[in-house]
Amino acid sequence: MGFTIGSSRGIRDIRSGTRRRGRASECTAVAEYTGLWGWDVVPGARTAAGACSCGRTGCRTPGAHPLEFAPGVPAGATLDEATESWSQFPGAAVMLPVGRAFDVIEVAEATGRRALVRLERMGLPLGPVTVTPDGRAHFFVAPGAAAELPALLYRMGWDDPGLDLRALGHGTHITAPPSDRGGLGPVQWLRAPCLDSATRPPQARLLLGTLAYVAHRSRA
Repeated sequence: MGFTIGSSRGIRDIRSGTRRRGRASECTAVAEYTGLWGWDVVPGARTAAGACSCGRTGCRTPGAHPLEFAPGVPAGATLDEATESWSQFPGAAVMLPVGRAFDVIEVAEATGRRALVRLERMGLPLGPVTVTPDGRAHFFVAPGAAAELPALLYRMGWDDPGLDLRALGHGTHITAPPSDRGGLGPVQWLRAPCLDSATRPPQARLLLGTLAYVAHRSRA
């Protein structure tokens, strides 16, 4: 069995032995993200046999970008609304626009796991954290972090161009659990959202020193 993502530029068949279960879990996730956490969600591309479902020849980010022709599901959408909207794009990946409800600090997965242990021990406020199948960790922080990051790192003495740490802000998107990213496997929660952390993510400055320190130690 297969299912498809359609576009004005082409339709590619994506094979899956867990079609119904996958679609149901993703509809539920979309409704949770919009209805509980107040996040916008957009349908994203997936890969099949190395080709991107967007239908664009030579796609630079196969299976890891929003579908340009597909409208998003706005924050506040109910389960019925999310299910109805998502059913128009079967097989789409669940993607979250960054820079609206949250920004993201990205580090290597190993760095993120070690830093998370330290941050929890310190009792600092934490937001959701995901890990991607290509070995990256995404820490959700308050909007505006991407614009502030260079100045924050400079003031903390971590303005090292070789530091494996960056911020994602407005105009970027991340793939959300339980969706596959780039044909490599599913994105997973390292720290799942809860009401406080999802709706009020922490300021980046509270986490940045620890993340930068662990990233530096990991490189050394």
